[in-house]
Amino acid sequence: MTYLLAGLVLFLGVHSVRLFTADWRTQVLNAWGAGPWRAAYSLLSLAGLTLIIWGFGLVRQNPVQLWSPPTSMRHLAALLTLPAFVLLAAAYVPGNQIRARVHHPMVVGVMLWALAHLLSNGNVGHVLLFGTFLGWAFLNFLAAKRRDQRDGKVYAAGKAGATGITVAMGVAGWIAFTLWLHGWLIGVRPFG
Repeated sequence: MTYLLAGLVLFLGVHSVRLFTADWRTQVLNAWGAGPWRAAYSLLSLAGLTLIIWGFGLVRQNPVQLWSPPTSMRHLAALLTLPAFVLLAAAYVPGNQIRARVHHPMVVGVMLWALAHLLSNGNVGHVLLFGTFLGWAFLNFLAAKRRDQRDGKVYAAGKAGATGITVAMGVAGWIAFTLWLHGWLIGVRPFG
């Protein structure tokens, strides 16, 4: 559990710098420059992600069950992750209508992903991992909306073509991950 906790603190801590210490972030970014800042951010994020993966693997070896969700929740979770993948794609495809409406599709996608996994898993490790990500994404979304309001940010309307590409990429990613990659990487096949 220690490695999982350390990984969550490191990974989400790095991803929360803008949330809690925006002025410090700006000062360091200006002092270091964009390249060194991104390098440090990436290395710390990678270290945190590595600890999360390692720690979660260790926690899964001796699971402590809090509740046993019905099997149907696994199918619901698999379906909930479909819009999560589309939202993830929307964060990266420029000019799509989803980003124009949601504004912060990455964190909304993380919220859906985490919620889906909480619905389908009832042990301590899953609750810690996905509950932490759900809480972080929710706080991040609220902070980003406040920042947008403060800065008067306006999002372009988006185009249908870019939206179509976004949806196609999200669905393709979901199919690949749900049918093959999740089982290969995680050892669990969402559809049995």
